[in-house]
Amino acid sequence: MKVQWTEKALLDLARLHDFLAPVNRSAAERVVKMLSAAPTTLSLNPRIGNRLEGFAPREVRRIVIQHYEMRYEIRDATLFVLRLWHTREDR
Repeated sequence: MKVQWTEKALLDLARLHDFLAPVNRSAAERVVKMLSAAPTTLSLNPRIGNRLEGFAPREVRRIVIQHYEMRYEIRDATLFVLRLWHTREDR
C-alpha cells in the first residue's frame, strides 16, 4: 500500500516539532521520527486503527501512537495521512 501525506499532516508534524524543540530538541526529533515511520507500519496492516463512522462512506481511521493521534484514510491502494496531534491538545 502506498503512503501519502497530506499538506495538513505535514504542517501538523512541523508544528509538533516546533513546539517540542525549544524545550528538548532530541525529544522533538524522536517524536518526528516515530510519527514519520508509523504510516509505513500501518501500510502493512492498514485496518488496525479504529474506524471513524462520522466520516462514512470514507474509510477514515485513527490510531494512537504513544501520546499522539494519527488520522488516516484508506482509499484504493493508498493510505493518506490526514492529521496528527498530541492527545492533550484541545481538538
